[in-house]
Order: sequence, then C-alpha cells, then structure tokens
Amino acid sequence: MGAETNAKVQPDAVADESVSLSITGMTCAACATRIEKNISKIPGVQKANVNLATEKASVTYNPSDASVEDIIEKVRKTGYGVQEEKVKLNLIGMTCAACATRIEKGLNKVDGVTNATVNLATEKASVEYIPGNTNVDQLIAAVKKAGYDAKVIGEADGDYERSAREKAYKTQKTKFIVGAIIAIPFLIMMISDFMIEYGTGGFFHINPWIQFLLATPVQFYVGGHYYRDAYNAVRGGSANMAVLVVLGTSAAYFYSLVVTIMGTGQFLYYEAAVVVITLIVLGKLLEIRAKGQTSEAIKKLMGLQAKTARVIRDGEELDIPIEEVETGDVIFVRAGEKIPVDGIILEGSTSVDESMLTGESMPVGKKSGDAVIGATVNKHGSFKFKATKVGKDTALSQIIKLVEEAQGSKAPIQQLADKISGVFVPIVILIALATFGITYFLVGFTPALVSTIAVLVIACPCALGLATPTAVMVGTGKGAENGLLIKGAEHLQKSQRVTTVVLDKTGTITKGEPDVTDIIAYGNFSEDELLQIAASAEKGSEHPLGEAIVNGAKDKGLQLQDAKNFNAIPGHGIQVEINNRLVLIGNKKLMVKNNIDINAALSRMEKLEGEGKTAMLMAIEGSLAAIIAVADTVKETSAEAIKALKQLGIEVIMITGDNRLTAEAIAKQVGVDRVLAEVLPEDKSAEVEKLKQEGKVVAMVGDGINDAPALAAADVGIAIGTGTDVAMEAADITLMRGDLMGIVDTIRLSKSTMRKIRQNLFWAFAYNIVLIPVAAIGLLNPILAGGAMAFSSVSVVGNTLFLRKWKPVR
Repeated sequence: MGAETNAKVQPDAVADESVSLSITGMTCAACATRIEKNISKIPGVQKANVNLATEKASVTYNPSDASVEDIIEKVRKTGYGVQEEKVKLNLIGMTCAACATRIEKGLNKVDGVTNATVNLATEKASVEYIPGNTNVDQLIAAVKKAGYDAKVIGEADGDYERSAREKAYKTQKTKFIVGAIIAIPFLIMMISDFMIEYGTGGFFHINPWIQFLLATPVQFYVGGHYYRDAYNAVRGGSANMAVLVVLGTSAAYFYSLVVTIMGTGQFLYYEAAVVVITLIVLGKLLEIRAKGQTSEAIKKLMGLQAKTARVIRDGEELDIPIEEVETGDVIFVRAGEKIPVDGIILEGSTSVDESMLTGESMPVGKKSGDAVIGATVNKHGSFKFKATKVGKDTALSQIIKLVEEAQGSKAPIQQLADKISGVFVPIVILIALATFGITYFLVGFTPALVSTIAVLVIACPCALGLATPTAVMVGTGKGAENGLLIKGAEHLQKSQRVTTVVLDKTGTITKGEPDVTDIIAYGNFSEDELLQIAASAEKGSEHPLGEAIVNGAKDKGLQLQDAKNFNAIPGHGIQVEINNRLVLIGNKKLMVKNNIDINAALSRMEKLEGEGKTAMLMAIEGSLAAIIAVADTVKETSAEAIKALKQLGIEVIMITGDNRLTAEAIAKQVGVDRVLAEVLPEDKSAEVEKLKQEGKVVAMVGDGINDAPALAAADVGIAIGTGTDVAMEAADITLMRGDLMGIVDTIRLSKSTMRKIRQNLFWAFAYNIVLIPVAAIGLLNPILAGGAMAFSSVSVVGNTLFLRKWKPVR
C-alpha cells in the first residue's frame, strides 16, 4: 500500500539515468579523484565513479536536475577533456524547415548526443556525440525513424577507444624516438664525466649552448604535454603526476639555462631533464600498450556480434545491417552462420554452439519453439526465427554492458589508495621543499637541487591509481570469457572471503527435470487414472515436480482434463477441482491441514524418501488416493564441485523445501554434510540471515524465483544462468552454465584477482615509501629516479596481465 501511495503522490518522478564518458588528460590517480569529487558536486548527480585504468567516468544522475552537458562542462572546468566524436550526415528527403526541425529534435533525443544541428540549405546534419553511448548507425536509425534517410559524409570510426589508444601510442612512440636520439650524446657525455671523476680521463664534452639547443625540444616537445596537463590540473584546483614531472625537469633545465647564460662554469643538468623526460615517456608508452591488453575481454565480446542479418520482408530475403533489425522480424540463418539477434525458432531444427555465452563446448540441439541467442553459431541445419530482442536488449549486449559496468566499478580495497592519491602530490611537493631547504643549509645549493629533482621525479601516484582497477578489469573480463558474470568489483572482492556456500537443491544441485518413478494407489483408481488426474491438476503449476507429472502423463498419451479453482499453497502443494471432485496434491502438512488420514502411506513414503525420491500425497474428495514419487537426477558435476569447495576450506550447506529424508538422501549422494530441509520459500532468506549472524560469510546459490530473496540476503548471491531472470537480477554473480564448478571457479578467480591487487598495492606503496626518502637524503640520481618512476606503473600493469593466464578448473 505504501508503495502505491507513494507512486500516486509522485506521478512525475523521473528515473535516474547513467552515462559513461571517456576522459582525456588524466595522468594519475589524483586526476581521477579530483574529477570524481567535482562531478559529485553537481546538483542531481547521484553517483560518480572515475576509473584511471579505463579512463572513463560512470555517472548516475537525475535528468530533471542535471544533464550530460553539465557533467561534461564540469569535467572541462576541472582541467580535463571528454572524448567526443563528430560526424556529418547527408540528409535525404527534406523539403522544408519543418523537416530540418523534426530531424534535429530526433537526433538530439538520442542518448549520448550532445549537440545536433541540421542545415536545410546544405541538407546536412552535424552531430557531436559521446562514443560508447551511441554510434553512427543509431544516429542514422533516428533519422529514418523521423521519416527521412541519411548517409555518412566520410568515415566515422566506430571503434573509437581502440583508435584513440593507437593514436596516443603513436604520438608517445614518436616523442620517445626523438627523446632517445637526443639523449644518446648526453649519455655518452655522462660516461665521460664518470671516467673523469674516477681519474681515467674524459673523452667527450658538449658545449653548454649546444646542450641547451639539444635539450630544448625534449623539454618542450617530448615533454610538452606534461606542461599542458600540469596547467590544466592546477587550473582545476588539483595537482597530479604531470605537476611533479614539470617541477622536477624544469628545475634542472632552467637552472642549467641560467648557468649557461651567466657562463659561471658550474655543473649543468640538461642531461637529467632530457633523460628523465625520455624515460617517463617510454614508461607511458609501455603503460598505454599494457592497459590496452587489460580490456581484451570486451574486445572479444564485441567481436562476437554479427554485422548483418538476412531478414524476410514482403516475401524477399534482404541482407541488412544488424542495427536495422526490428523486434518481430523473421530472420533466416544458414548452417555455419552467426545468429544475429535473440529470438524464437519458427521453422527448422539445428544445433547451436553457445560456448561464447556459457563456456560449454558441446553444441545444443534446437527445434521449433526454442530460444536462440544472438552471436551464437548455427552449426548444422538452417532455420527461420522471430526476433524478440534486438540492439541493446540482446543477451550479448546486456553481458557487454554488465562487464563494462563491472570493469568500471571500484573494489572496497581501492578506497585507501584513492584517499592517499588525493593528497599524494601536495605532500610530495612539501617533502621536496623540505629536502631543498635542509640540504641547502647543510650541504649547499647544487646537492639540494639534485635531491629535490630526484624527490619530485621518483614519486609515482600512477602505480597507486592503477593497482586495483587494472586487476578488476582483467578479473571480470576473464570471468565473462568463462561464463562467470560478476556484476561489480565489490562482489569480486567479497567472493574470496566466502566461508559458507548454501546450495538450493532443485535446479542447482539437481537438474531440475524430475521424472515420475512410482505411483502407489490407495483406492479404486488405476495408476493411469491417478496420473491423468494428477497431471490435469498440475498443468496450471510452474513447479518442477508438477511439470514432471504433466510430462509423465503426456509421455503415456493420457488426455488431460479441465481443472477449476486452481490454488497453489506455497510450501504445501495445490488444491484444484476436476470433474467436480476436490483434488489435493502435496506434502503431509497439506493433508493434515485438510484432515486427510495418511497413516497407511507413512511407512511407504519414508522408504521412497530414503531413496532420494520426493513423495507427494494425493487425496480425492477427502480420502487418500495415492503416493506419487518423483526423482530428480543429480547434475554430473555437483559431487565434484562440492568436493572442490570443501578442499578450499568452505562449508557446504543444502537448503530445500523437500522433506528431510529426501533431502538427506540427495545430500549423501553429493557429499553435503549439513542440510536445511522443509524450509518454506519465504523462510530461505531468514536461514541465510541466521548463518550470517553466526559470523559466516555466506554465498547463496539458486535458480528459482523463490530463491531471489535469499540471493539478495546473502553476502554473495550466485544465480545459475539456466534459471529465471528474477534470480539472475537479484544475484551478484551469474553462472551462465548450470554447472556448480562455476562456484569453484568464481572463488578461485576472486582469490587470484585479490592476490594481484594486494601485490600491486604492496609494490606501489613500498616503491613510494622506500624511494622518496632515499631520494630526499641525496642517494638517488635524478636519472635513476626518472627510470624507476617510469617503470613503476608499467610493472603494476604488467603484473596484472599475468592474471590473463588464469584458467577455470575444467
């Protein structure tokens, strides 16, 4: 009632929307923290998450209070950029200004479009949009929806992230080559100076003015973007890695320039500035390359999508782009082709390779009425199917969206690194100033300058910022590749702490496809008559046991009768009228509640239940009529998975609404030691809460609608992907196969990912904690500091990439 009243009071409540922006100009974790804080200050923004590894901002906002334009403007005012694409379209079919207005409105309504203008005179549209939130095909589709047509002027690059990364890589590579060539004579001179210092005689020296001419292009071309980044960061009210690089190298360069102009003959440090900048650019070059490899999973998933579909319209077969397929279209698929979108088979039969979705290598047989999934491969026969889900609604699109969101999410373990990153650069600058002041008074100006440069150059907030998100990206990506869909980094982190796994029985431990094994009559009805009545009663039920009875009657060719006043009693059974006779089918509780004498059946029931069968009682017109026993077969991998969980030190508990005898028989078969039996659907979540109160970290695994509350109550909810959408929606992790080994793989993957995160964080913290003081006391040459700083973030990302070798148990 409360929810309904609230809905009536606020009829115009606007649902929150989400947008993902590609951010440009970030160099370290301090940048990400600053952008995140500023976006969060915008009125209407509910949640903002900026990920340094993916270089993306994920923002949830209320469209009545904030807009995408507001968010982009805030990012730009903070000193960074938002990657946008611009495309020009030739418009076909316009006749007047009203046409132009109509198209313009249609384009501006497309999610991700920041600005669209239509020129009637030139019959062109200029559209600025956020890549990843929309694409050129969707823009053209919007024009067509308005009643016109459009073609792209020139080529728009669809894979904008890959092209942007490649462009950045090429730019950094060019700068590194320039820097490396110029650095060579400086390095030779350093070796010569080293030899002079040890009395072996120098052999090479560069005139100070030539040093100046060589160092200048390195300082302002090779390292030029650090000046821009530093300026933008300071203008936006923050300080980042670029600020440290600029302060350190500028101190060396401009001090040397002053000495050169004055001609005092003091030491010059052009070589420090040149070599440090070149090494840092090399580090960034390797980092870009490595970061590109962390998102391989998304690239693989996107590459699975079909590009075209063969649609039957007006009796003709037409090959059209996948973006133009509409719900309800009839599509023809030949052997060996990819299925373009999700749908239901109308004609034909085949086998389909669904390994991209489930990880299962064996093809799955399909016939008329069966569902097919887009991007899976039709192996043998040809068939026609009706499109039911297209575009962003297809299973693959949903998986890609889920993986992208998971990769952009933050693990709780990252919070400490974020806090430190936010204050890291100002603290380093203070340490550098203190180093200069103390060393100047104790030793002199030159050693003070060298130590200060080393402190500024050695500090690396990047390693801190990349430690967690890169591992989360690879971990969730590897999960998706192997049929483990993890909704967020917090679930990935929590899975490694699981101490207790609670398994639902039907459809989780067992196949959920039971068969009728015994019919014991107590009265004047034959077995076939009893099965016919029971199936007629159960045809309105969605319970697996009811379906087994219905299927058993159909297999025998029995004609089902009409049923009236069907009533499902949760946790008890059903009540229904057939041929004006009241029929009850269910457990002992249902019979006792309706005063049915069941004493004659108790010993036989106990025997059947001891065999692992579910025994149901049937009463007709107030008298016991039969025991109907149904057996559900255990999945092939259940016992193996439970054994593997125990080997990981995890307690395994089975929960079921079945009676204790049946439940314990199944539990014994698969190796479960503790059973929670005769638990009503609404009580499953309460049982999970009890386990949590005992101090256990609980993972609940289920596949049915009645498991959804328990999945939500658990520390980690795991849904079997063969189950219902409701269970999958309530769960934190979805196993695309109905295979319990997926639980083992999830926990193993979680442990492997968290191990990498801890290694990365240890290295990032240890690196800065140890080397900053070493630089401060004058024991670190600025050039060595630059090299160490350059490779610190590369080593973190490189360490993470070893996670790509992770493989499931089987």
